[in-house]
Amino acid sequence: MQATAQIGVTGLAVMGRNLARNFARNGYTVAVHNRTPTRTKALVEEFGHEGAFVAAETAEEFVAAMERPRRLMIMVQSGDATDAVIEEFAPLLEPGDMIIDGGNAHFSDTRRRERSLRDQGIHFVGAGFSAGEEGALHGPSIMPGGSPESYASLGPMFEKISAEVDGEPCTTHIGTDGAGHFVKMVHNGIEYADMQVIGEAYDLLRQVAGYSPAEIAGIFREWNKGRLDSYLIEITAEVLAHVDASTGEPFVDVVADAAGQKGTGRWTVQTALDLGSPVTAIAQATFARAASGQSALRRAYRGLPGGTQWTSPRTRPSASPHRSNRPSTPRS
Repeated sequence: MQATAQIGVTGLAVMGRNLARNFARNGYTVAVHNRTPTRTKALVEEFGHEGAFVAAETAEEFVAAMERPRRLMIMVQSGDATDAVIEEFAPLLEPGDMIIDGGNAHFSDTRRRERSLRDQGIHFVGAGFSAGEEGALHGPSIMPGGSPESYASLGPMFEKISAEVDGEPCTTHIGTDGAGHFVKMVHNGIEYADMQVIGEAYDLLRQVAGYSPAEIAGIFREWNKGRLDSYLIEITAEVLAHVDASTGEPFVDVVADAAGQKGTGRWTVQTALDLGSPVTAIAQATFARAASGQSALRRAYRGLPGGTQWTSPRTRPSASPHRSNRPSTPRS
């Protein structure tokens, strides 16, 4: 296979697929690979018109498709899956090549991987990507760590595919080894606090003021026109306006009232405790998610004395009896 790709992406779930498309849309030839080749084939068949892709079925083909120095991006689940992919590809690479981990890895894991690969002459870059699947396609905020040499090679590519604010790309070299994933961890922790504030604002508008989800969606849209303009406010309005097709009820009344978490908020709080740095709002938001996920426990203590039942000045909308088991896990 001729080496023509400037970058390669392995792991073609939604984030990996959209990042590969983003690179291709910006003029780069992208090698694409997935553990199951059918996903690779589907990407090329559906989006091949957007740019230049080189489909690879095997690890050897994938590595051979990339120009030197190779830039190999991993978009798989953090933890053991990331280690397994590194162990598969590292022996096929040469000194000066790069492995970029775009997942939400713990920064200590990134530091460990960077040390190990450094001994082989391979640059390991832990890069945080923010803005979800749509941002991955249209322009994310990127937080890369790693060596200055790796950023000299990757930086222009990241700057080209990233979002822009006032003409400036939303990416920069954060620092060595695990710095990029550390910043992404704190970024997600801050989002936990933001989402907790949004949740409490919704609760006050719903339970105290008695507004319906559709009315609250309108309020959030108005807020999004001013100083509160943000991605989280925007998508909150969209969710609150959404109606469940099978029941006709507001979706927020149908989805299971249990939020999950991927770990970054918890890691932020744990690290802050180790450093003696107060992150009270993030900690309380993380505890709220933990309580949210324990539905049986919440049902058990709901009838205990000490709670206050709000009396709405308006007719409070009743929750749907058709509540599903779909969890309301926010993006992070």
